[in-house]
Amino acid sequence: MKKCKITVMRVACYQDLMAQYENSIEHACDMKEGMVFITNGWCKPEGMCDSAWESMSSFVMALSHGAEDFYEGWMKNKKSAMISCNDGFRPVSFLIEALDEDAENEL
Repeated sequence: MKKCKITVMRVACYQDLMAQYENSIEHACDMKEGMVFITNGWCKPEGMCDSAWESMSSFVMALSHGAEDFYEGWMKNKKSAMISCNDGFRPVSFLIEALDEDAENEL
């Protein structure tokens, strides 16, 4: 099993939708563009948003176990995926890349 690198590529914020539909949330998202997380295999990295992890965990699982070429040519790098979290008000896009580094065995 391999480690994966998850990079926050873009953070969007739809103020118009938030004003119209969302109840005020003081602290909704900690993700910032350029943040990098390294997974130990398919384990959720510390500091990763739970909701974002749910959106990407199946891709991380697959990449960490050697899967590649999702959707037959979708990504230029066959060992990667671009996934967004499921927050419709402030979606975050993540680039997930399989690394050559082996995951550490966890007890």
